[in-house]
Amino acid sequence: MTEKTIKANDTNKATNNKVNKADKANTSSKTLALTYTAICAALMAVCSWISIPMPWGVAYTLQTFAVFFAVALLGGKLGTISVLVWLLLGAVGLPVFSGFKGGLGALLGTTGGYIIGFIFMALFLWAFEKIWRKNFLLTLSFFLAGLLICYAFGTGWFMVVYAKAKGAVSLGTTLSWCVLPYIIPDIVKILLAIFLSGRISKAVKMSFR
Repeated sequence: MTEKTIKANDTNKATNNKVNKADKANTSSKTLALTYTAICAALMAVCSWISIPMPWGVAYTLQTFAVFFAVALLGGKLGTISVLVWLLLGAVGLPVFSGFKGGLGALLGTTGGYIIGFIFMALFLWAFEKIWRKNFLLTLSFFLAGLLICYAFGTGWFMVVYAKAKGAVSLGTTLSWCVLPYIIPDIVKILLAIFLSGRISKAVKMSFR
């Protein structure tokens, strides 16, 4: 075997080793991403169970915190996927929503719009992730904008479904039932989600984000 052949073989081995290491790292990163996505979907279910029912139907829950936490921690893409997983689990009947509810009835009811609105909120944050990732103020501003999207979709949904079931309801009444009492608690949840996700990101390497 000539010296050139030996060098060529060594080069090929080194290249193959690099490729194998890259493949292993990629596989490990994908596995980690799937694991965190599943954990965040489960967290949404648990946070939905922690609720205080209200007479008008919209309960105080921690699910808003869980959704913002997932997006802040995992990023727009995986955060959106985790929300979708949670919604799909609920749609097929698993009791992952507030009050241990599940099924299409929970999603299509008067308050279902606020749950579905989380998808649009997550998609919005995914679209502008490169901007809001720059600093805390931008993150907070875009998260508040996402919350407004969720409020808007959920409020419109509530008015339509409520009108079909019980008669027309005004925008002011709907806001007083479904939005105004929740603004300050939701802002606190957003701040908590940003803070905790930042702490975890520093402690755990998010190679998939």
